[in-house]
Amino acid sequence: MAALTPGHPAPDFTLTTADGGSVSLADLRAASPAGVIVYFYPQAGTPGCTTEACDFRDNLASLQGAGYAVVGVSPDPVEDLASFAAEQHLTYPLGSDADHAVADAYGAWGPKTRDGRTFDGVRRSTVVVAPDGTVRLARYDVEARGHVAELREALVGA
Repeated sequence: MAALTPGHPAPDFTLTTADGGSVSLADLRAASPAGVIVYFYPQAGTPGCTTEACDFRDNLASLQGAGYAVVGVSPDPVEDLASFAAEQHLTYPLGSDADHAVADAYGAWGPKTRDGRTFDGVRRSTVVVAPDGTVRLARYDVEARGHVAELREALVGA
């Protein structure tokens, strides 16, 4: 699927979460006056993904104070997400997208090159969904370190 662009509808989703419950974009949108930050990461517990997840954790109060909800999405099984959330004290939902259908719908699944080999996987990406369900902002192939600060600057101005 192609990358999403501002103004286009964001695909709805419901995913199983680390705690065995579920999270849906519709529910998050209903509870978040400014919108929903959906971030895609390749694999729980890896250095880059841990950096990014903890950065969202450390900035969560500021983002929530500005009216945003945060949800992390990866192809990891629920058990791995549960361990990751517990080890890193993550207090926002992590959704399991094991068949990568949501990542694909958001344009966050595709070819990646690492160590000289090319393969399909999650492209570290963030999509901000406005309360009306449209894409407000979409960033693809972002860096784990510094991305949340850039996102806060764009959304909150801080």
